[in-house]
Amino acid sequence: MGFRILYGLIILLTISAGTVFAQESMITVQTDDNNYDEGDTIVISGKIATKVGSTPVTLQLLTEGNLIDIAQITVAQDGSYSHTIIAEGPLWKQGDYLIKVSYGEGNIAESEFGFTPKSSSIKTTTNFEVDAGSYGTFDVEYTIKGGTVKDMVVNSDIFGVVVEIDSTDEGAITLDLPREFIDAEKQNGKDETFIILIDGIEVAYQETINSESRIITINFEQGDSKIEIIGTYVVPEFSIVVIILIVGIMTVILVTKNRFQIKI
Repeated sequence: MGFRILYGLIILLTISAGTVFAQESMITVQTDDNNYDEGDTIVISGKIATKVGSTPVTLQLLTEGNLIDIAQITVAQDGSYSHTIIAEGPLWKQGDYLIKVSYGEGNIAESEFGFTPKSSSIKTTTNFEVDAGSYGTFDVEYTIKGGTVKDMVVNSDIFGVVVEIDSTDEGAITLDLPREFIDAEKQNGKDETFIILIDGIEVAYQETINSESRIITINFEQGDSKIEIIGTYVVPEFSIVVIILIVGIMTVILVTKNRFQIKI
């Protein structure tokens, strides 16, 4: 008898645990980004594990406990659902927002995102005076959105320029780099691509090229702080091509010297 009771309790606990697990994974929710600017379209999507008739998903959008939006969303046959919200209006203020979705009774999921109004995501365009050592200084015109430029310095060890930023949001920086002071060239004189690192990780960039400068645009994420722009030439140091030439000359001199010593 005792064994049967124990066995029954184990079965009940297993069923209960399975029910709790099913309830926890019954509905999911996510957004297509973690941060939005005013006017952006927020795409909310998720999945229902088991579709129940025509039961809709109930969505609530809240910030600091205040209800901003509410909606009833139809669930597709495969259990998926989606909804879009335009991030604008008198109720929208800078801060964190909570998306809360529910399906049926007790099935709830949540997701968060940040919002920045236009007044806080202004583009700044100005010049930064970069110290070029014995060459004096040179100006780099830049435009940044989503942060501010703290410093911009030449790093001759990497043949490049390091830009320190304070990124309060995801954004982008556009730099007008004068070829006279920094460039990336192949040995035949044709343009080479820059290597762009953000906090040590290589990233892609967009570029517009003219005879006087190279204008590059780099996207960054909130919290990024160090952008390294690595080329083949930067003042006041020699270019890589010149260094290769010097190494070649030194090699010839050493070989000639060795041959001379052997003859003696």
